Amino acid sequence: MTARIIDGKSIAAEIRAEVATEVTALKERGISPGLATILVGEDPASHVYVRGKRKACSDVGIVSHHNELDASTSQEELLELIAKLGEEKSVHGILVQLPLPEHIDEEAILDAVPPGKDADGFHPANMGRVLAGTHLVAPATPLGIQQLLMRSNIETSGAEVVVVGRSNIVGKPLAALMVQKGAGANSTVTVCHTGTKDLLEHTQRADILVAAIGRAHAITGPMIKPGAAVIDVGINRTDAGLVGDVDYEAALQVAGAITPVPGGVGPMTIAMLLKNTVRLASQGAPSTG
Repeated sequence: MTARIIDGKSIAAEIRAEVATEVTALKERGISPGLATILVGEDPASHVYVRGKRKACSDVGIVSHHNELDASTSQEELLELIAKLGEEKSVHGILVQLPLPEHIDEEAILDAVPPGKDADGFHPANMGRVLAGTHLVAPATPLGIQQLLMRSNIETSGAEVVVVGRSNIVGKPLAALMVQKGAGANSTVTVCHTGTKDLLEHTQRADILVAAIGRAHAITGPMIKPGAAVIDVGINRTDAGLVGDVDYEAALQVAGAITPVPGGVGPMTIAMLLKNTVRLASQGAPSTG
């Protein structure tokens, strides 16, 4: 068996095209969606990520409001900027690029982003709505994973989903999304982590296995149920280049479908960030009736 490759680039392109259409429709109704990005410090990777997000905004017609701050910026100054952007009518979404300098409390900053402008979906109120199944926005990577499954015709209803990793960015919100009633969900979900006894026992029964550990090739071929869908969230830099959390070559021989690294989950994260921004902007769109 050779697994079917789930092409995140092409699926993300589909979503971006849909977002561009939605942006056009909103502009016809008097709303020009705007995303404010905040970058603090000189972290090279963060600069690359933010450039990519700003270009993605431009490609679909979302206005990018970029705010670049020195690494010495105080927490108080950053909070003041967030409060100002929260009042700015042209800004519908706010994204604070992580990591922040060590002297700034990331939790306090994320909590300060107004829930109604939380493009990342990380505010506690929005995370709570994900758990309740009443969310407008959610963390972009879990949303992207759900879309990958749906648009690849991978059945989730009744499926055993095993998520390896319990971060607030991926593992926990993905579990909350997948357990809800509705399309792309209605699954039985297990979340595994460093305290899990006998990880192999859990992964081998997964119809859908999501690896979000942050450790290169942590998921090996024997850990995968034959025919399972494998979603690899990991991005690990090695001497051989970027690799995922899954031993890709071994998994190809066992899985039924698999995401590559790069080109799998990564493109979906930015696509769903754009989708979140449009959803937030649509809250202020006047009725066409």
